[in-house]
Amino acid sequence: MAKQVILSGGSVSGVVELPGDKSISHRYAILAALAEGNSEIANYSTAADCASTLECLRRLGVKIEARRDGIVQFAGTGLDGLTPPRRALDAGNSGSTMRMLAGVLAGQPFTSTLTGDASLRRRPMRRVIEPLRQMGATIRSREGDLAPLEIRGGKLRAIDYSLPIPSAQVKSAILFAGLFADGVTSVTESVRTRDHTELALREFGAKVETSKGTARIHPRPKLQARQLIVPGDLSAAIFLIGAALVLPDSSLVLHDVGLNPTRAKVLDFLIGMGARIQVTAVQSRNGELVGDVAVRHAALEGGSISGSQVAEMIDELPMLAALGPFTEKGIEIRDAKELRVKESDRIAALAEGLRRMGARVEEFPDGLRVEGRAAGKLRGAKVDPQGDHRIAMALAVAALGAEGQSVIQQAECVGVSFPEFFTILEKLREKRAEGAA
Repeated sequence: MAKQVILSGGSVSGVVELPGDKSISHRYAILAALAEGNSEIANYSTAADCASTLECLRRLGVKIEARRDGIVQFAGTGLDGLTPPRRALDAGNSGSTMRMLAGVLAGQPFTSTLTGDASLRRRPMRRVIEPLRQMGATIRSREGDLAPLEIRGGKLRAIDYSLPIPSAQVKSAILFAGLFADGVTSVTESVRTRDHTELALREFGAKVETSKGTARIHPRPKLQARQLIVPGDLSAAIFLIGAALVLPDSSLVLHDVGLNPTRAKVLDFLIGMGARIQVTAVQSRNGELVGDVAVRHAALEGGSISGSQVAEMIDELPMLAALGPFTEKGIEIRDAKELRVKESDRIAALAEGLRRMGARVEEFPDGLRVEGRAAGKLRGAKVDPQGDHRIAMALAVAALGAEGQSVIQQAECVGVSFPEFFTILEKLREKRAEGAA
């Protein structure tokens, strides 16, 4: 397994062009496949997860060309043009691919199987299986809850569904299945989750209504091919922002970042902790807010995250926890049991990795508390991110502020969401070193 050596100290400086947003790339690809005509998606995510979505769509008969300039071209099949796959559809490590495609496959007149890597086959799928069964799909799974999922699709009935657990992926699966239903399908959530699917459906011509926590999808729209640009990925940007907050004298500008209000709460939280963050050049593009984010090093107070904040910042929680030792009062995360069933048990993986660096961490069933600066300075260590991309990047940022050298094992796992992370991080540090020279 590849490892990455992290040398502490220095600072980061420069302007960053981020890879395309992973969440939005998945959704644009699925809808471009179901649209009528030829679509082009620019700045498509370089993440391995999004490549898995493309490969699954290819196996369903969609003609896709991924160009070297970051543009992906789709010859859409229309709602009824997908073809039975000859073998299982491999979602790799991507829960988004598996759950959202399950909604599409539920409406197809054939049987297909969705599988993934060992990590994905351990993640809970009952939350998406149950509503799709209510709509009329026949789904077989391992031990009732785990992939592989064998889906026999067909005519679906519309349902009104309330999400028992906040999940944008499950909401999206039901809305995608609703494209093939016999009436208006609605999904209600008690905690607002990211709304990229609702925005993307509208961009492709579907009729979607949203009000008071409920999204309603009208069936059988004629989806139109589009030319779209994917915003830079805020969930990737957060790790570079974290590096600037950990390392003194740092100054970064992150260009063309997605600032969807259902995703950008993490910036508000950091500003509330004392972070020097400015958002400029904000515009609406394809229904999504996009802008530039400037960040400068600042002393951080610390804070706590619980309740609805967890769903609003679920992907950013590992980075926020890793900032704990560099804050005045530490970071506490509660009501986040969902972190235990991500690509790894993120609560346990964070606690173990940060403790190896000397952080004082208290672990709870639903979260953790990371003590602040008074607990002592971190020291370099060898850490295992448990094959989890977000844990690897969070621990790498913590290592920047530790004394001495750290080693991130299985560092290649960052390719799941942000394969350029270590390269960009080193270039930003080199620029600062060149400037100082």
